[in-house]
Amino acid sequence: MSETRQRLLEDIKTAMKAGDKPRLATMRLMSAAIKQKEVDDRVELDEPAVIALFDKLLKQRRESITQYAKAGRDDLVAQEEAEAQLIQTYLPEALSDEEIDDIISAVINETGASSVKDMGKVMGQIKPKLQGRADMSIVSKTIRSRLNA
Repeated sequence: MSETRQRLLEDIKTAMKAGDKPRLATMRLMSAAIKQKEVDDRVELDEPAVIALFDKLLKQRRESITQYAKAGRDDLVAQEEAEAQLIQTYLPEALSDEEIDDIISAVINETGASSVKDMGKVMGQIKPKLQGRADMSIVSKTIRSRLNA
């Protein structure tokens, strides 16, 4: 069992004892997502897979926040933001823009990428390094702008 999943289960127990229902609901949702993925794929998820799953859940929350804000549903925005914050605590420490730029530069040099046609090679190399530690849509835009230049 992955370290992150073990920590999640311990936190669920703690939240149950404390009677913290909003946190408990979000953590149960996270645990259910792990179990669902394991049942679908018929494998036990390792640490990188759990991080990728939590990253996906976080991305869904961010999209929901945007949609709820457009619709003027401040109550739901607050709920989604709280869930996003909790999910974020289970992801690795986010990298600074400078660190992300350094990694992008290194991978572009490593792969010898020179045009947008090489974008797939670069993303394939960079995704495992940055998954859960950076917003991949921003990383993709940065790589695209560098390869266009």
